[in-house]
Amino acid sequence: MLPKPATVRPFAFTEQQIWLFIVFLLVLLQFSALQVPILEPDGALYAGIAKTMVLKHDYLNLYADGHEWLDKPHFPFWMAAISFQLFGFHTWSYKLPAILFLLMGAWYTYRFAKALYGNTTARWAVCILLTAEHVVISNNDVRAEPYLTGLIIAAVYHFYRSIARSWSYHLVLGALFTACAIMTKGIFALVPVGTAIGGHLLFTRQWKIIFSWQWVAAFVLIALFITPELYALYRQFDLHPEKVVFGKTGVSGLRFFFWDSQFGRFMNTGPIKGAGDPFFFFHTLLWAFLPWPVMLYAAVILFFRKWKQQQEFYCICGALATFALFSLSKFQLPHYLNIIFPFFSILTAQYILSLHTDKGLRFFRSTQYTVIILLAIAGILIDLLYKPAMGYAWLIPAAALIVLYMLLHYWLDKSTREAVFYRTIAMSILLNLYVNTILYPDMMQYQSGSEAASYANTALPGTPISLYQNNSYSFEYYLKAPVTRTDTATTGVVLISRESLPSLREQGYDYTLIHSFPNFYVSKLDLPFVRKATRASSIGEKMLVRVKKVLP
Repeated sequence: MLPKPATVRPFAFTEQQIWLFIVFLLVLLQFSALQVPILEPDGALYAGIAKTMVLKHDYLNLYADGHEWLDKPHFPFWMAAISFQLFGFHTWSYKLPAILFLLMGAWYTYRFAKALYGNTTARWAVCILLTAEHVVISNNDVRAEPYLTGLIIAAVYHFYRSIARSWSYHLVLGALFTACAIMTKGIFALVPVGTAIGGHLLFTRQWKIIFSWQWVAAFVLIALFITPELYALYRQFDLHPEKVVFGKTGVSGLRFFFWDSQFGRFMNTGPIKGAGDPFFFFHTLLWAFLPWPVMLYAAVILFFRKWKQQQEFYCICGALATFALFSLSKFQLPHYLNIIFPFFSILTAQYILSLHTDKGLRFFRSTQYTVIILLAIAGILIDLLYKPAMGYAWLIPAAALIVLYMLLHYWLDKSTREAVFYRTIAMSILLNLYVNTILYPDMMQYQSGSEAASYANTALPGTPISLYQNNSYSFEYYLKAPVTRTDTATTGVVLISRESLPSLREQGYDYTLIHSFPNFYVSKLDLPFVRKATRASSIGEKMLVRVKKVLP
């Protein structure tokens, strides 16, 4: 009797093929943010600064709010300006270089994780990084963090490679990426890079390498590579002590770069102040690192429990030293954490793959299936509360993801670690595709600046417009005509808030309404706005009006 042939499943894709397909979807997810208008205030402010660079043909001086600007370093503005020179002033041309730097970070996360733990950990770390919720959100509200995310992990990787091959090109690349990170956020960018490398060498007691001359060379190279930033600050501010900055003269751009913007914020003694909460980032991680926060916390706890058995300390040192610094700082914002997400992703991936006992796998399955259910419920609740005008067009990408989900169910046994992992990713892709293609585009109708600029570009092409007693960075960026700011009434076309209308008549001016626009800061969502039933009471109004002097 002939043996019964083995059952062969059709479409028997390997786990690596599934991963490649998932990564392709994750890259598309990041690029899906290219069509969402730039959010106010910071994202639109930075876009406007880079636009002014190009229009003025001045790449050393920074201008915003109609005056010289001293806050962030130049590197992100230089990158955006290069993109503007190549492609023009668009939403996507501002966001593109930032997303490319983020994807560079994903590539270096893969290379670093592979070198430390192997190919599977590297693949999973990339998926975890590109599904971390605040990474996806930051592609809409583009600031400095996508650049930093790529630059810092790249610097750590090349310094790591330089340890085995001192004085190689890796040392130069590590210094270059570190310098670019410093020119993006300031000298505190040294913290994650320095503590990742230094912490590992310290805990593995590699004293000879710690005191190697190669680190002196690295600091010299970093100092050399940041000279464009230092020259720009010196030329704009230190050479001109008569300029009024932060309400006073004699302000040094170099001092601000090395001290006030970093240590001044940390100790709350600089011109820009905040109010810190030492536990802020502990609870921020619960949503910013979705859908993996529980796995991350478990990974960190287990790492410390098995401290003496660990083979590397780069990720834990780079991540936790920076996390502690942020927690102690008086100036805290959720997106600060993004720069250490590559380290967190590697730690989380390694932890998940280390689970082999029934108890450990049950913990992983129950946790992630709970997260999947909560994400699904959250997506449905947001849709029911907000009720986007596009209705249920999102069912099209949803159907595609459901098909993917079912295929994963077919490819992989439902109880395996791989099945749980990829289903978590599938749910994250589904939710964030909905956010990027349905929710955010609908919400942007309430960003009055970009909406007013779009209207004026069509109805009033080339007409100069004044901002009267209000601020709108998105209006300045998107309007294809000169924009001026004024606190006193003036004739011509003016963008004004409803609250400021009476002051026009008090100064002897009258106005004719051209068009009105609802106004809300979409980057600062709250429940009254999200609920359609209460939205009208939570939004303001800005108007384009034509102002003329009333004859006596």
